[in-house]
Amino acid sequence: MARVRKTVTIRDVAEDAGVSLQTVSRVVNGGPNVRPQLRDKVRAAIERLGYVPSLAAQRMSGSRSYIILAINDRERTLADWRERRGTDWVDQMLLGGILTCSQHGYRMMVELVDTHSDHVERELGAAISALQPDGVILTPPHSENSLITDLLAKRGIPFARIGSKAPGPGIAMTMGDEGAAHLATSRLIDLGHRRIGMIAGPAQYSLSGWRIDGWKRALADHGLPHESLLERGDFGYESGTHAARALLDRNPDLTAIIASSDQMTLAALEVARDRGLHVPRDLSLISFDNTPIVRFSQPPLTAVDQPIAETVSRAVEQLIARGEDGDSDPVIEVAAGLVERSSTAPAPVAA
Repeated sequence: MARVRKTVTIRDVAEDAGVSLQTVSRVVNGGPNVRPQLRDKVRAAIERLGYVPSLAAQRMSGSRSYIILAINDRERTLADWRERRGTDWVDQMLLGGILTCSQHGYRMMVELVDTHSDHVERELGAAISALQPDGVILTPPHSENSLITDLLAKRGIPFARIGSKAPGPGIAMTMGDEGAAHLATSRLIDLGHRRIGMIAGPAQYSLSGWRIDGWKRALADHGLPHESLLERGDFGYESGTHAARALLDRNPDLTAIIASSDQMTLAALEVARDRGLHVPRDLSLISFDNTPIVRFSQPPLTAVDQPIAETVSRAVEQLIARGEDGDSDPVIEVAAGLVERSSTAPAPVAA
């Protein structure tokens, strides 16, 4: 009969090392006031027994929970999951957060909160009370919701605001949206395009405006106009369809479009096909996000690759390092890159 392996507890370590539970807890948590000889004995016992600290053991220090909480938008996240759209924002968030947390002996947890709810403070307050996180990561649009940021600030909980540059409490972080849009637009200009449209995201997201700014700046750098070349969507497929149709109706000489999400870019690709336009021979397309689905479209889409995992990883490091001094003076920017595929080509030669 196979023997069931006994779980090693903090008490086992204490008995093996001949020290108190509190001493083991201080060693596990990197606390002060432990003599080097005792610290070495505890570490040797941990290694010998194969002890893995539990959250309960870590919390014995009384000062930290060793939990970083990430808040994501409930409505959009659930819609993506239910419709299996191929987005990987949450996956990338977990990749960056879980790995970095584990390196520091922390755990990362994710909560979905409806930022538009009248009960957002109560909803978030309940999660915070239950989990008592050492830090919170806010993603758009939560990062710019004053109800949420004020609540965290009042409770003295360090937090990072991804997609926010506004002054105020918390660590402000961006993924280089303006620079990414400038990079994408400049690449199209290098390919000879002179009429480059933009399908921007909704106005309530600051990053939508930053991307418009980057697009306009690149056009201005080369003396190119932007008038009549802008439409907005809501990041979803249907809004991308309406925006692409409007752009092409208004600008029959358009040779390129940059769209602020993969879903809107895929919609623009379908609109182009419906109108007999070949991508990229007649119309070049560049997307934002670079989720897995754009690699398998026909043609595969050139896309701005948002550094979600790296940004969340940096947020975790900042929260752990800063502790209660969680405010940040400068905005932390993690630059995005451009992945070129088959949806971009030199501008067509005018007949």
